[in-house]
Amino acid sequence: MALIALAADKGSPGVTTAAVALSAVWPRRVLLAETDPAGGDLLYRSAAAHGGSLDPNTGMLSIAATARRGLVPDQLWDHTQPLSGGLDVLVGIGSAEQAAGFTGLWPTLGQSFAQLGDSPHAPADVIADCGRISGDTAAVELFPYAQLVLLVSRTTPEALARVRDRATHLTQRLHGGPRGAAGIATPLIGVVLVTDPGGSAKLVHQVNDMLVAGQTGARVVGTLADDPAGADQLAGRRRGRLDKSLLIRSARKISADLYQQFGAAWSTPAAGAGR
Repeated sequence: MALIALAADKGSPGVTTAAVALSAVWPRRVLLAETDPAGGDLLYRSAAAHGGSLDPNTGMLSIAATARRGLVPDQLWDHTQPLSGGLDVLVGIGSAEQAAGFTGLWPTLGQSFAQLGDSPHAPADVIADCGRISGDTAAVELFPYAQLVLLVSRTTPEALARVRDRATHLTQRLHGGPRGAAGIATPLIGVVLVTDPGGSAKLVHQVNDMLVAGQTGARVVGTLADDPAGADQLAGRRRGRLDKSLLIRSARKISADLYQQFGAAWSTPAAGAGR
């Protein structure tokens, strides 16, 4: 089973929405982890399964002290909370200032996330919402333990230029240089485009051409519908058939495509588990 890390280069392309949507339709048991060093959003936008608010002290904040003494993957479940709808979440820290408590712990977390799928008691994939990343963002230390790093991007020219440059930087950092063929190195670097579903096939082709020409080592793995109404339904701010929303339908296609391509490999121990 696998650790899948989601991140963005700049702006607010919808990383948290993408992470929650993919987790909601993931074909196996999944743990959603808010690992953004700038602070998580779910505390403010989502309700707990009991109908009240999520506990800000149970999640990444509570796991910090445990991780300093060593972290067994199954211990992750001691710090999770169920969202309304049943999704298990590791709630993020409340502010960037609290990220100082995780200095030196990111590799420990990454290894535990990667090994959770091998748990004999409660195996699960982990989808990590890493927020916005830059060269010195601590959450990047999770990436060597991931099977897949997904960069979420809007489709404006400036956003696509940034995701190309970020993918190139990550390929150099994680793999030591450009990769000519997707899937050679782990983690695979993928791009999720947030866009209007109409005409997305042509756009994906154009962006993939750009990524190949730039020797980024990345490719587009799917498109997520730019669906504000669906995002509000996902967060519980709006009524409606969430399963019929463009957001969830597009997330379901991405997850199905990923599993069709990589599911067999993810059934073996994560490549970073022994690092």
